[in-house]
Amino acid sequence: MKQIAAALTALLVIASVTPAGVAASGPAEQEAEAYSGAHVSFEVENSAMTDYAVDGDVVAETVAVESQSDHESRTGVDAGADVELSTVTGVAGAETSLAAQSSTRASVDIGGSAEMTAHDSEHGVLIVDAGGESQYVEVGLASDAEAEQESDSRVAVTTANGSETAFVVVGEGEVTTNEDGNVTASLGDDAKLVTRSYDERGEDDERTEAFIANGTATAEVYLTERDGEAVADTIEYGQDTAVEVTERSESEVRMTAERATEEGTVVIASVSDAALAASDSLTVTIDGEAAAEASSYAELRNAAEGGNSSAYAVRQSGSAEASADVLVAVNHFSEREIVVADDGASEETTTEGGDDESDGETSDGGGQPGFGVTAALAALLSLAAARIRG
Repeated sequence: MKQIAAALTALLVIASVTPAGVAASGPAEQEAEAYSGAHVSFEVENSAMTDYAVDGDVVAETVAVESQSDHESRTGVDAGADVELSTVTGVAGAETSLAAQSSTRASVDIGGSAEMTAHDSEHGVLIVDAGGESQYVEVGLASDAEAEQESDSRVAVTTANGSETAFVVVGEGEVTTNEDGNVTASLGDDAKLVTRSYDERGEDDERTEAFIANGTATAEVYLTERDGEAVADTIEYGQDTAVEVTERSESEVRMTAERATEEGTVVIASVSDAALAASDSLTVTIDGEAAAEASSYAELRNAAEGGNSSAYAVRQSGSAEASADVLVAVNHFSEREIVVADDGASEETTTEGGDDESDGETSDGGGQPGFGVTAALAALLSLAAARIRG
């Protein structure tokens, strides 16, 4: 009897120190995973991304993704029923986990086909990709955030600190604010929800968002300098676009651009102050013909929609650190050779695909349309060429 009593006592002691999470009667709690980059930070825990912050300002307290079929089954909604998006609340996110990560991005796997990718840039771009299955996305906002519906494809949110974030749907779907005051998006099979943050969002930023939403702009390349080295990343808003640098020097960069479709597109190049290089004698040619210097977004759009010639323009970015966004509109595709050259610069060695740094020059601040960033763009394209794949 004493032996039995001792055994029972030992079992009670073991049970008292066993973590509840490993009990056979319930699922284990997922330990929070975290990502912290130069600009973007967040955690992943159980069924949501949490505390998504850009430069320390939390723009989304939670981001949960659930397939529409699972949501309808769980809430008792008839499959295929016409659901008012503003009534979609309490999205029960699928199990999430932090996947691949680097110095420029982090991916979050979501149970099912969807995926989230956070890009560690000044705009803190977060992309939710439906991945072949219709999804609901609910973004939990802070109680003091203000949301404004701008269109069926765009909602703008202002935080208590004054920073602004745009939630943009690319492809089939819509986005709105729901009855709980959160942002909710409905995404078709291959649609994306794009999140872009700004210190101060201006009209140019809104025009760029419109380009992204309607498919005019399909890719963005981002260049900055960290710890004295050039850092590049690519963001894919559309599909079937490939760019490869074939030759580059201090004064010129040659690249080939291909798409599976003949339609033109706009590529956005975001260049930070740290990587900015000056040029007041820039030329841009495509297949040997000079690209036009656009004076408006309408001209860029017309060029990308099969205009007589390609076009480019530069604008200031709505970020404290980013200096300029370069918008390049290529008018049509098969395989195009693009040459960006500074006629006033001396030409030195040519490299392909190697790591580069900015030459340290600064912009002349003239404010005229044009790149003004030849060396920085050359470094950007060399670093990013292998990764711009739609």
